[in-house]
Amino acid sequence: MHTLLFTLAIIVAVWAVLIGALLLAGRGGTARQVATFLPNLILLFRGLWRDPRVPRGSKLLLGFGLVWLASPIDLIPEFVPVVGPLDDAIVAALILRSVARRVGKSVLAEHWRGDPATLDTFFRLARIPDELG
Repeated sequence: MHTLLFTLAIIVAVWAVLIGALLLAGRGGTARQVATFLPNLILLFRGLWRDPRVPRGSKLLLGFGLVWLASPIDLIPEFVPVVGPLDDAIVAALILRSVARRVGKSVLAEHWRGDPATLDTFFRLARIPDELG
């Protein structure tokens, strides 16, 4: 339990330092996006989980993703600067790519609470087509 609390404290500290550095650099919009990304991602996964248009297989992936993000056990420990959260980001991106290819952009956009530009960037990088074929 102490290890988990220590790890969480380090994650929060690194996150806060990153946001503070962005604010000091005059990047308030980026700082806000970083600060709200994880909560928005969790809300997206939860919304997709509850959506009847999302197939059962995709819901299983979303459940796995939520457990992965919440788990203190990672391939790369979270306290390792920069690359620590990278495995979480890769798993989340792969799951979202799979779900987006099954349900389409519009369903993901309905559940996304963050900046629409962030989701658009994800769609572009993940090569999600405009229309399902």
